[in-house]
Amino acid sequence: MDFLDPRGEPSRPIDEYRQTATLEAGETIGLFANGFPDSVEFLEHIEKALAHELPGVNFVHYNKGNASALASEEDVSSIAETCTAMVAAYGH
Repeated sequence: MDFLDPRGEPSRPIDEYRQTATLEAGETIGLFANGFPDSVEFLEHIEKALAHELPGVNFVHYNKGNASALASEEDVSSIAETCTAMVAAYGH
């Protein structure tokens, strides 16, 4: 019996994600759910993990409520004005 590894080899070099934010106590991370089922619950778990690693950082939750819609101008403005970093997520 032969076992084959189902993972393919990348056809292009992998680009490392380099966007970072240095966060200190008192700064705010926005958590933006896009309306898929469980996206809010997923971000609640993300908040717990981040809060453990980043004591004193605040969190603000956003939910556009409809996975098919674009983020509202109000949400984008609020995020830009109040958040140092942002986590956007969806659930299924």
